[in-house]
Amino acid sequence: MITKNNLAALLLGLSLCLPTWANDDTVANQALIQKAFEDWRAGQGGIFQLLADDAVWVVAGSSPYSGTYRTREAFMEDAVKPITDKLATPIVPTVRQIVAQGPHVVVHWDGQATARDGSRYENSYSWHMQLENGRITRVTAFLDTWRLVQLMD
Repeated sequence: MITKNNLAALLLGLSLCLPTWANDDTVANQALIQKAFEDWRAGQGGIFQLLADDAVWVVAGSSPYSGTYRTREAFMEDAVKPITDKLATPIVPTVRQIVAQGPHVVVHWDGQATARDGSRYENSYSWHMQLENGRITRVTAFLDTWRLVQLMD
């Protein structure tokens, strides 16, 4: 039979077994990113508003759109704007999974939009983000960059 004292001891024991990364930052960072994706999906803001001015964004891969953007401004102007210029509708994200560990948050998500030529743009993404004081400071984005090339051509 579990008594109050036994339950308290069990819960204390479990909390001592938690990994060091399972702290308030983990929970807060995951919640912040989840809310940003929900807002983005609802058309009321989004993830890019959380980028620090000096954020580094790396697009993994070997396509012409792969590379490193060393500021928020460079990323928005040289990567995001050319993509949105090719779209008739915003990309709508559907989150598959969010995993957080301290300052690191990984989001696996799918995006869908309609291109200006009427074709569908669909891609799957895995964004590995690092946060500091509620701001995203570094991202490594994995996606089918060749699908992006098709959109841009």
